[in-house]
Amino acid sequence: MYSSKENVNILTSLLVKHGVRHAVVCPGSRNSPISHNLCECPEIECYPVTDERSAGFYALGMALTLCKPVVICVTSGTALLNVAPAVAEAYYQHVPLIVVSADRPEQWIDQLDGQTMPQPDALGRFVKRAVSLPEPHDEETRWYCNRLINEALNETNHHGYGPVHINVPISEPLFEYNVPELPDERRIHLINGRCDRYMLSIECSEQFVVAKKPMLVIGQMSMEQLLPAEIYMISQCAVVLNEALSLGKGGSHFNEVLYAVSGDPDFEPDFLLYVGDTLVSKRIKKWMRTLKNTKIWAVTEDGRVQDTTMNLYGVIEGRPADVIEDLVESIKTKSISSTSRYKARWDMALRKTAHMAFSYKPEYSQMAAVKMFEEKIGTAVNYYVHYGNSSSIRLASFYARHFVYCNRGVNGIEGTLSTAAGGSVVTDQKVFCALGDLSFFYDQNALWNMNLKGNLRVLLLNNQRGTIFNMLKGLEQSESRDKFVSGAHTATAEGICMQNNVQYLKATNAEELEQGLDTLINAESDRPILLEVLTDAESDVRIVKEYYQKLNI
Repeated sequence: MYSSKENVNILTSLLVKHGVRHAVVCPGSRNSPISHNLCECPEIECYPVTDERSAGFYALGMALTLCKPVVICVTSGTALLNVAPAVAEAYYQHVPLIVVSADRPEQWIDQLDGQTMPQPDALGRFVKRAVSLPEPHDEETRWYCNRLINEALNETNHHGYGPVHINVPISEPLFEYNVPELPDERRIHLINGRCDRYMLSIECSEQFVVAKKPMLVIGQMSMEQLLPAEIYMISQCAVVLNEALSLGKGGSHFNEVLYAVSGDPDFEPDFLLYVGDTLVSKRIKKWMRTLKNTKIWAVTEDGRVQDTTMNLYGVIEGRPADVIEDLVESIKTKSISSTSRYKARWDMALRKTAHMAFSYKPEYSQMAAVKMFEEKIGTAVNYYVHYGNSSSIRLASFYARHFVYCNRGVNGIEGTLSTAAGGSVVTDQKVFCALGDLSFFYDQNALWNMNLKGNLRVLLLNNQRGTIFNMLKGLEQSESRDKFVSGAHTATAEGICMQNNVQYLKATNAEELEQGLDTLINAESDRPILLEVLTDAESDVRIVKEYYQKLNI
């Protein structure tokens, strides 16, 4: 029987999954659930050593001899500090030690409780990775616990060997051993694609070759990071989903498809490769987190675990273009006809939603403004187009047929206009910035300098609040929503434009909008031009909701 402590059981299971077979165990009560599990586990041989300083070097000697990672398990408090000399030696000798320290619950640190001290970073720079596990209480914290352990264990042999530290807070009661089996934990595989192309081929590419429902999801990245020809080749036998923040041809309308199919298993892939950074669509992230039976791979240049899907099978360290190239090469042995039914299902759904987006005629609103703007600039081959976060970038996802710049790293609203303005001063091409009112007023000082030229053009969508908050179900019940959450206001940009010598245009209806956009896009000017589109917030929300309600696949 194993311990009742879930984080301890997850740790034990993953130690086995990662091939750990030896552990040096020091005495103590707080680490007793860990010690018990290690001894109970038939795959791991345990060696008792009382003195933690000696035990650390004991484990070092074993790891040096075996050329494999070895666990050193200690209790809470100063016991951890006693392994520091051995850990420092392991760091400089590049030896894969796994330091597992039991800890008291976080809330009792520095509260005059026994054997407590801040442990998570106690070994400082002498470990390659230090993590402190949560005590899981739901599926999300279980996933977090699993992810942290995978990250730490993968780091023992990532870019050379070295020690890692896994800190395990454990609440009382400590001495319950009533779990009959360890959980079947998900190991996240790490493959260095740059160093071992053969392993990449047999792990990821082989799964792609046999997949009947393969999918490529592309997050935010520069256009130069992927080759259009290779993406086209992949798209002949796999579903390719992207937003306008990745490929230079605009985004696919997968967000609307996922809304319309609402969990239909026929749309679920059996293989998924995720490249790039963040996705705007919250819906696809939630959907990927339901794909429990899908082999999901992510590509990161530094090998970092970024488990957006919560179902990650493996991480490939390398350039996305190199991994895509490997998949293209593997197509030679893949039966394209085997994926045709799945691909046809997605292709038809994507075409329907694209047609719906461009045929839907919203009444005067922010949605109508973005639609008309994008229709007028087309593929924007001679322009740079920046969008603000929240509602603006989501509207762009409906209509943009070109690459879109957006600060989606952390999704903040504070620098959209400044980013576009900075880009405008180093090019002679027109730079457009479409953003909401909160983003604009927060960043209005972007216009307060002597650097700007006439190539900066601003499309300001002003409904006098943060519209996206009006779309959050349940928030309407709060009396503080408009004033304190949505940032309701009565400001316009006219005065700001006047003080900064920016040409000001205003639209309050469809006719003024069209005239204003023509001027914004086509007029010659020595100074920036701003078109402020004034709309009603409630109407903006209603029109977007009506669009989704009309979807039919």
